[in-house]
Amino acid sequence: MVVLATKCYVEGDARDRALRSLQSLVDNTIGDLDVDFDIGVRHDDFVSVTLSGEDETIARNALRAEWSEITDHFEAGETYVGTLEGWSSEGFVLDAGREILIPASELGLGTGSPEQLKERFGLVQHLPMTFVYGEPSRLADEERDRLFEWTRGTGRVNVNSATRGEVRATVNKAGHAQDIVTVERLGLLEQSIVCTESTDPPGLLASIGAYVPAELRCVIAD
Repeated sequence: MVVLATKCYVEGDARDRALRSLQSLVDNTIGDLDVDFDIGVRHDDFVSVTLSGEDETIARNALRAEWSEITDHFEAGETYVGTLEGWSSEGFVLDAGREILIPASELGLGTGSPEQLKERFGLVQHLPMTFVYGEPSRLADEERDRLFEWTRGTGRVNVNSATRGEVRATVNKAGHAQDIVTVERLGLLEQSIVCTESTDPPGLLASIGAYVPAELRCVIAD
């Protein structure tokens, strides 16, 4: 079994749609292998994939590469992925199967409080983020690079609680298909709408907000 570093925290029909979407994504990754798989959701909302078949090891490694993995074992200096669960003056709290505090001094995202940095970089709850485990733990260099790259682009609107397909459909429904470049998948239910140069991210957020029962955050390009 592989526990993917992404969560399914919605309920009802939205949960069914999310798991159907994940079924397709997993099938795209390992469907050509000699392996059967079954998708479940743990008590802590992390998604698990149970594998069986001759290519089980290959499939497990492919899913780890695609989604990263939640593990019970942590070694200092090694890189892991957790989901953003909370923030305070102390720093960011990630869920990596256990709570990991990234102190404010170890975020490495420039000046400002953790709350201000969350707003500046458009971070939504449950966003998968890469960190280096230690005493203290810190955001990984590749995570910092990703977030800084967002601010050097054309602007974004980040969304949680919706699949990529649902976000694309919402943008189309709101009449903004021509105002975006793409919808980038950040996790199963966390997406990033990449704006065109002529699109105002706060304006796009205001326009689609009524259609999406989700948390939305803007990233304004520098």
